[in-house]
This record gives sequence, C-alpha cells and structure tokens, in this order.
Amino acid sequence: MNYLHKFIDFLDIQILSLPLYKIFIAFFMLFLFLVFRKAFTIYILKFFKMLTKKTKTDIDDKIFNAIKEPLKFLFIVGGIYFFCYFLEIDGEVLTHIVKGLLIFDMFWALFNVINAFEDKVYRFIGKYGRASREMASFIIKITKVLIVSLGVIALLQEFGINVTGFLASLGLGGLAFALAAKDTAANIFGGIAILTDNIFKIGEWVKVGNAEGTVEDIGMRTTKIRAFDKRLIIVPNSIIANSNVENFSRREKRRVVMRIGLIYNTSVDVIKDVVEEIRNMLLNHPEVAKDESLLIYFDEYEDSSLSIFCYFFTDTAEWKEYLRIKEDINLKIKEIIEKYPTDFAFPSNSVYFETPLRLNNK
Repeated sequence: MNYLHKFIDFLDIQILSLPLYKIFIAFFMLFLFLVFRKAFTIYILKFFKMLTKKTKTDIDDKIFNAIKEPLKFLFIVGGIYFFCYFLEIDGEVLTHIVKGLLIFDMFWALFNVINAFEDKVYRFIGKYGRASREMASFIIKITKVLIVSLGVIALLQEFGINVTGFLASLGLGGLAFALAAKDTAANIFGGIAILTDNIFKIGEWVKVGNAEGTVEDIGMRTTKIRAFDKRLIIVPNSIIANSNVENFSRREKRRVVMRIGLIYNTSVDVIKDVVEEIRNMLLNHPEVAKDESLLIYFDEYEDSSLSIFCYFFTDTAEWKEYLRIKEDINLKIKEIIEKYPTDFAFPSNSVYFETPLRLNNK
C-alpha cells in the first residue's frame, strides 16, 4: 500500500502546474495514435492499394498515391489534439491548431493530386508542339500557385490574421506588373488562343499578314514561320490572335483556274467539240473533284484568241500532288487540241500595208 501511495503521490507531482499523470496520458495518446497510424498503413492502405492495382485504369492508383500521406497525417492531427487536450492547452487555441492542421492536410492532398496528374495534363495539352507543352506547364504552375496561395490565406484567416490589406497590396502590385508586362501577357494569351482555337499546327502552310510559309514552332510568346525561300519569320502571338489567318493546309481541295486560247480561224463546231471533250475529260478524271464547281465554257473573245474558261478543283490540297495532277490535265488538253483543225493562240499583231493609188499625169 505504501508503494501505491507513493506512486499516486508521484503522479500528482506538478510540472508547469500540470500533474505528472496528465503529461503521461498526453504522451500515451500521442503514442497510441502513432500506433494506429502504423496499423492503418500496414492493413487498410495496403488493402486499398491492392484493390487499385486490380483495376484497368491508373487514375485510382494516382489518386491513392496522392492522398495516402495526407490520410496518414490525420492520425498525427488526432494525436496532437489529444496531446494538447490532456496538457490543458486553451480550448480556443487548440481548436485553431487542429483546424489549421486540417486545412494544411486538405491543401496538401490537393497539391499532390495536381502533381499526380501532371503527366496526363502534358499528354492531353502538350501534343501539338512546344507551345502546347509550355501552356500545359503554365497551367500546372498557375494551379499549384493558386492552391498554395489559397492554403496560406486559409491558414492566416484561421489564426485571426487579417489578409485583406495584404491582398489589396498584391492587387496593386499585380496591376503595376500587368501594365509593365502587357505586351508579354498579350503574347502569352495569344499563344493560348492559337492552341485552344486550333488555328494551326506545326507543319501547316499558313499566311498571316505578309508572313507566309510553314509553321515551324509555336511558342508561348511567338510563332516561327519558315518562308518558302527558307527565311525564318517570327510573328508575335498577339498579332496572330488579332489578324486574319489563312490556313492553306486545312483545304481538302485545290482550285485550278486556267484559260485556253484557240486561234481565231477555229470554226464554231470545233470550238463546241473541244469544249465538250475537255469537260468530259475532267468529269471522268479520277483526281478531279466532281461537283457543281467544274465549269468549262467558251466565254470570251480576247485580243489574240478565242478563250475557253476552265475552273475546277483537284481532290487533294498537297502541293506536289496538285502539280502532278495539273500536269496530267495539261497534257490531256494538249492531246485534245491536237486532234482538231485548230491550234493554241498566242499574242500576235497583224500589220497591213496599203498600196497607194497612182494618178496618171495628163
């Protein structure tokens, strides 16, 4: 009994105005929650990890890996709560501590989720060239900064720190920065507009103002266009976003407009036959688009020829294929003309000399 009384007296010893037994209980509760955390990791989390591996998608694996550490941290929060409770820390202070830790845990989980899906964002957005990869990186960084900023603001608010003045100063600073970097910002948002509106892609033939050529690179600030004479033209994205852009690579067909001039002594019957045969040749050509836009007519008397107007489309927009088809059509037209008593006209002038009348002298 003496030993029991001595032990009870020992537990009643005051340390910093707290009985020793409460300090023991506080540390025991903290230790107990650490044990619970270890058991949770070994059994519960291991079970859920096994379930996620059995699914075909990796989304649940990414989410699990993102939130497992924040989930384990909840046991530490519980241990800290009971530790502080038995140490008789002021209730309001304890509430702020626990809420602050829970806010930290929540934003930690969100930040981890963003990190986990970062590669999917790159694959989804970053498949159209360097600019889209830069935009994916820009979106990820902005999202992370936003999450961290909101987390810090929430923590400050929880601990009673007024952040209104701080946010107002950030707003003024942001305004000054925006005014100083408005051109850069305009180019960045122009690059985002190019990608989101899918105006063009790398490798396409475009014309922006006086710049014409193949798109070589799309950056966040500028777009590089390789002209057909191999010059490199660098165009700010803000100009592209506010200009008319001609994307020739998006054409499914390519137009052919030509005039065939016959000599003036060609008879009406021959003109009719030539026009009809050219029209039939184009209608039956396997690489000419068959629609209402195929127009073959004798429509004009020119200075040196009887002009036949030809208007049609090839079924490809590729430059090399277009030239091959056009060559084939030109050869077939020449074969048709050579079958008839006519010929191609060319610019010419006729000069007539008039012999003056001689008067007989009387």
